[in-house]
Amino acid sequence: ENKSLFLNNFGEKLTVRGLEYIMEEIEKKTGCFLKLHPHKLRHSFATKMLSQGADLRVIQELMGHESIGTTQIYTHVTMEEMQDTYKTAFPRTKKKVEDN
Repeated sequence: ENKSLFLNNFGEKLTVRGLEYIMEEIEKKTGCFLKLHPHKLRHSFATKMLSQGADLRVIQELMGHESIGTTQIYTHVTMEEMQDTYKTAFPRTKKKVEDN
């Protein structure tokens, strides 16, 4: 019995190419051509986990990366997150800018 999470019509592990095909078919049927690929989903997953407060090491394990550096490549930080972090670290900066 195959213990893979996603199986194809033959009960075998779904390949990346198989998933790409499924995504292409969904795009055709919906008319929504976003050029989705499994690789983009990995980036989205890692970024969402990070933005929701998940530890980078946890994300690394979930993604199966040996190197945390690889995980960092998959995660993206928004401008809003950078601004919020900066304001938290330097709360007086905002006040100084507003005073000028």
